[in-house]
Order: sequence, then structure tokens, then C-alpha cells
Amino acid sequence: MSHQLKITTKEISSLEVKLTKTYILLVQKGAKLNNNGQKIWNKTDYNFSKLAKLENFTGEKGQSINLLAPLKLKAHRVLVLGIGSKTDEQEINYKNIGGIIAKTISQFQDKNISIIFEDESNNQIAQLGAGLHLYLYSFDKYKTKKSKKASDRKSNNINYTFLVNNKTAVSKALKDEMAVVEGTLIARDLINEPSNMLGPVEFSKECLKLTNLGMDIKVLGEKELKKLGMGAFLAVGQGSSRPSKMVVMSWFGGKKNDAPIAIIGKGVVFDSGGISIKPANSMQDMKGDMGGAAAVVGLMHTIALRESKTNIIGIVGLCENMPDGDAYRPGDIIKSMSGQTIEVINTDAEGRLVLADVLWYAQDKFKPKFMINLATLTGAIMVGLGTEYAGLFSNDDVLANDLLEAGQISGEKLWRMPLDKAYDKMIDSQFADMKNTGGRFGGAITAAQFLQRFVNDVPWAHLDIAGTGFGVKKSNINQSWAPGFGVALLDSFLRKNFEK
Repeated sequence: MSHQLKITTKEISSLEVKLTKTYILLVQKGAKLNNNGQKIWNKTDYNFSKLAKLENFTGEKGQSINLLAPLKLKAHRVLVLGIGSKTDEQEINYKNIGGIIAKTISQFQDKNISIIFEDESNNQIAQLGAGLHLYLYSFDKYKTKKSKKASDRKSNNINYTFLVNNKTAVSKALKDEMAVVEGTLIARDLINEPSNMLGPVEFSKECLKLTNLGMDIKVLGEKELKKLGMGAFLAVGQGSSRPSKMVVMSWFGGKKNDAPIAIIGKGVVFDSGGISIKPANSMQDMKGDMGGAAAVVGLMHTIALRESKTNIIGIVGLCENMPDGDAYRPGDIIKSMSGQTIEVINTDAEGRLVLADVLWYAQDKFKPKFMINLATLTGAIMVGLGTEYAGLFSNDDVLANDLLEAGQISGEKLWRMPLDKAYDKMIDSQFADMKNTGGRFGGAITAAQFLQRFVNDVPWAHLDIAGTGFGVKKSNINQSWAPGFGVALLDSFLRKNFEK
């Protein structure tokens, strides 16, 4: 984390906070202050309705009134912030509101901020706190000269006081939400790292840090992977001088005999495309082709911090796809751990080969309730969904619907895509059991159909996060190249469905 931000909670009865330089009053659409906000405002000796009208302030999200040096109030400013209103389709996004506040405050010199809450739930307050942190993240680890512009100041040592109705409940909600933030920022850090600094070995060492949180970690090298028969996975990395690794992260916080949930991530630390080499333009972005694995590591960090009452296995397949003399070739036929054979049509369709063996290993070794995999898998999903939604493919309607709902709650949105036997013929091969690509049309779907051949009857969901995992447009909660997509989504999914 590149900033120092502290949040404390106090009962709203202690409205006068001696160190406060700025009060923030949240106003929904309609421009009406809540009771405690009105108490603060009354000390300014300004007519709020009149001033709001003059400022054309209606409470729309992002609108503000910045009142400096208010009379009879021991503060430098009162900032009235519009937060919009709930609609039939959507709740107010308090995480985004937190980001708007962080952006606004970064333009001021104030270090001590008090936010008045009254009508918000404990979870909404925690979400706002998360937004403060998420906006302020930046990755400048390799810059020798840090920016000193006010707009890039990223808020050193800002202290926020949340004035709330129930300090104990809000503090608990904030603690849980900060665990999600920490996991998300870990995922961002991993994705932002350059590939020369983060290979499979270095990535596996980052996973091992989770032992400090009580997690059991097992790292399997190429010798073990070969013994398991992971010919598809190993083929992808055989053109690289860096050895492939598979990391198994085990958290058993639930009942002893409960089947675990398996979360699996594609971890191609750099994808040149192999022999089917990618165009040079934007190839540097392929350092992010391990975004699925990064999300799994971030999620496992989060559930350990929260001491989740679930049994979860997180598995990441780590390798590098490079085109040297040992690299696998178009036309090669490789044998997967399942025993099924695969004709390689395009070496740039490598992620599904990694996942094929890791999915098979997960369902065979751990007998999970269900499996979810995350992967920056296809450019085709970006053609269909852009960068707003990740693609969801699933063989189980209940699992799919629960994930869709978690996407709405977390703001990491999913859109369900089809799985249908009609697509299977597109990946049938005349030389092997299947091909690793199905042609130009329906590329994201045929990739999912390929993966489905390695899950048997286990309930399973495949999240294609190619459009949401990196290179996304900046937002109120992400100013980084990598948003850490998937951590908040899956944490929300787990909390709602397995930690009631």
C-alpha cells in the first residue's frame, strides 16, 4: 500500500471532534441533511436550502458544497457531498462514494476528517471506508522520482473519524472490509509487477507468505507435476528457462468433514504467445496474464485475515509461455492429467491447457463441493463484454446465480454466457480427443467448452476476466492499471452463501 490512512470510529453523540479540520456531510438526492448533519450545519449560520439552490446542489452523486471557515464551528471546512439515491435496480454504491471523498480530500491540505453517518448501514459505512483505501492505491515501486504534484499527493497520514450510531458494529464491519481491501491490493501488486521480477518461483514465494496467517501451503515443482501426469500444463512452460510451479493453498476454517470449495487461478506470468507469437503492440500487457492467480492469492489472504468459517482450497498454476527451441508447437499432441489428448492448434491458447490439468487435479484430489476458476483467458470475451463485465460460464444454475448476485453486491459484475453441446464439435480434433482452439467465432465459449471437459460432474464456474483483470479505465475506486478484480466478488459470494 502506498499511502497511510487511518480510520477510527466514534459514537455520533460526540459530534464535536477537537482535531477535526473538515466535516463531511452526506446528502442523498433531494438535498436534505440528516438530523446530525443539520446539527453541524446549524453552527455555520448559513441557510442550507438557500445555499444549495445558489450552488445548484441537488444531492446528485459527486456534487458538493465546500464551505470554508464556517462560523461558530471549530473546523476549517464543511464539505457537503451528494451521494445520489437508491433506484429500483441498484443500491447507492458507497465504495464509489469513498473513492470520491478520497479524490476530493487529496486536493486539500486537511489531515483530520470527520464523516457524519446516520442513515447508512454498518456494511455501507464499511464499504465507504474501503473506497477511501482503494482509490489511494498506486504502484510506483520502481519510480526513482516520486511525483510531488498536489493532485498526485495520494494523502499522506490522513486520519478519518467515522461518527456512527453503533461504534462496535461498524468497527467489526470495517475490519472485515479492510481484509477484502488488503487482499485486493495484494492482487493489484502482483499483477502490476513486471515479469522479470515476478516469475513462477517468485510468485510461489509470495504464496508462501500466507503461512504467516495460518494457511497450509504446498508448492509442487516440475518433477511433481510430471509425476502427476500434467502434460498439458507442463507443455506451456517448456519453452521458458523458468520452471513451472503449482501452489496449493489450504484453509480449513469450517467443519472437519465438510467438502472444501476449490478456487483456481491461471498464472501465466508472461504470455508471449509462444511459437504462435503475439504482435509486438501491447505485448507488455501480458505480464498481467496471471490476473486469475493473483485474485486467488488475494482472496486466500482475505479469508485468512477474516478467519473465515469455510474450507477452501486455492490452487494456482504458474508458468511462462515463451518461444525457444524447447517450446511446444502448433500440431503437437499432448496428454493431459485426465488422460485425454489435445491437439495444439495455437500455442497462444495456453491458459486453458494450464487450467485443464489444475481443474482435474482439484476435483480428483479434493472432491470439492464446487470449483470456480478465474482466468484472463480470451480476447473474445472482451469483444463481447468490453471491460465492464467479466464472462461467467457454469454447468450449475444455482452456483451461477449466486455468483451473479455477488457481482452486483461487490460491484465486480458478471454476465452469464452460454455453454452448449453444439459448440463442442468446434473443438473436436481429427488427430486427438480435442483441439485447443475452435476457430475465430465464439472463442470465449469454445474455450469454456474445452475447460468443461476436465470437470466431470462437479458444479463449476469459469470466470473469464480478460476484460476486467488489467488495463481497465480508471475509476473512483481504482487509479491503477490492475484493479484486483475477483477478490471482492468471491469474498462477497462466500460471505453471503457460506458464512451466514
